[in-house]
Amino acid sequence: MPESSRATTTHRRLLLLCFLSSSALCFVLSEPVEAEEEIVSRSHFPDGFLFGTTTSAYQIEGAYLDDGKGLSNWDVFCHVPGNIKENGNGDTADNHYNLFLEDIELMHSLGVTAYRLSISWTRILPRGRYGEVNPMGIMFYNRILDHLVLKGTPLSIQALEDFVHFARICFESFGHKVKHWATINEANLFVDMAYIRGWYPPSHCSPPFGKCSAGNSDVEPLIALHNMILAHGKAVKIYRQEFQGKQGGSIGIVLHAMWYEPLRANNELDQQAVTRGLAFGVGWLLDPLVYGDYPSEMRLFLGDALPRFTVDEMDYLKGSIDYIGINHYLTLYAKDCLHSSCAPGGSDHAIRGYVYTTGDRDGVPIGQPTGNARFFVVPGGLKNIVNYMKQRYNNMPMYVTENGYAPPPGEEVQLNQILHDVKRIDYHKSYLAAVASSIRDGADVRGYFAWSLMDNFEWIDGYTVRYGLYYVDRTTLKRIPKISALWYRDFLANSSGNGLDLTQYHGRLEQDLRVAGLEDL
Repeated sequence: MPESSRATTTHRRLLLLCFLSSSALCFVLSEPVEAEEEIVSRSHFPDGFLFGTTTSAYQIEGAYLDDGKGLSNWDVFCHVPGNIKENGNGDTADNHYNLFLEDIELMHSLGVTAYRLSISWTRILPRGRYGEVNPMGIMFYNRILDHLVLKGTPLSIQALEDFVHFARICFESFGHKVKHWATINEANLFVDMAYIRGWYPPSHCSPPFGKCSAGNSDVEPLIALHNMILAHGKAVKIYRQEFQGKQGGSIGIVLHAMWYEPLRANNELDQQAVTRGLAFGVGWLLDPLVYGDYPSEMRLFLGDALPRFTVDEMDYLKGSIDYIGINHYLTLYAKDCLHSSCAPGGSDHAIRGYVYTTGDRDGVPIGQPTGNARFFVVPGGLKNIVNYMKQRYNNMPMYVTENGYAPPPGEEVQLNQILHDVKRIDYHKSYLAAVASSIRDGADVRGYFAWSLMDNFEWIDGYTVRYGLYYVDRTTLKRIPKISALWYRDFLANSSGNGLDLTQYHGRLEQDLRVAGLEDL
């Protein structure tokens, strides 16, 4: 369709997507170091493309003991001194549990066409599979979904037997509103952080990956992800047999998707390391759900340590996703550790595919630094991982379900600096341009979700890094728009904002603060 025709399309479709893991997620409805051309506007994307923001239950809800909610592993983990930077926790977080109406208004004011959220398992089933469903939890999420529907905002949610039971309750309770489900968010990242490094609960690991009180970093992550894959397959089987026909939704999964470039240019061993890194990162989770089994590269190096699927399991796993959700933040260099010497730390272990990864080559970083030591600004990496998915998985529909920017330490200290977040605008522009380029090359990408709607609890980093379009005052919990929120609003209104008039944005921000009574902040 001509761009002029796309630009005149202003209607908003209802779209819901939900995830079903420890919290369920929903959304309503080249060299990587070379940035894509940053001139991008909404008209560069096809009709029906979803533009949204995204959040996560534990990171924003708070109210950790309110209305019958049970304790999650993160509730317990965060209360152990030293586990979280500055001893932060999600007890209050952004108090979304009590301020969700205000937050829905923020989304509506931006003009987003989709919203990705998550459903807390312990708010729905505070005592697990053998306990009663918490009616207050069901009521809370129904109130959110109802108000999103009233605003015309598309939605999205995240989901062995406990998980399937939770999934069924979510399908029954919310499926008439949620049209896009994702079972698990970043299962591949979770097993890395929880069972290889031991940084996330239950904090299992072994040397040389870490020093934990329990765990085996070479074996446990394989078993953990295997069980999560089976849980996904069983939940999808139930959804397709009992709910999909009458509810008319789709179901997929979301992965943490990194891109790699060879550390030593034109080195065949490092190119093979890139191939292995992608198989151990992307293929580990997606190959069983598309083809019914793990990548051959993993079986070759892991042997019998890698669990095997039964014939029945392979049957219900194969083809068990309708789309792929891509959370992308990282592009790194990869070096072979099978035939080359590597620094100590676990890269010479099969669980890592004998691949060493780093963010710099000869002291030069792969991209501009951000608030995470291994996250760099490399827009071409998103284009490359999308094209890789297109080729490996037959151009299955894809959504960029998370992509966002936090500034390096020390760059945003004063409130004025935090609110005038020009680098965040540049980041989203360049990554949206990369998505648009992939679509022109034929990739079936159907949406882009900015992480995050507002600053929130960022896991072990606590509140020390900020990804939000809105700043949240930690004392008053007031939401204050950054100029990136104003830019995103203009972008979604089809005013590209490519030639940034910072004076205009600064003036509008000051006006918004005056209207909200926050001019003295």
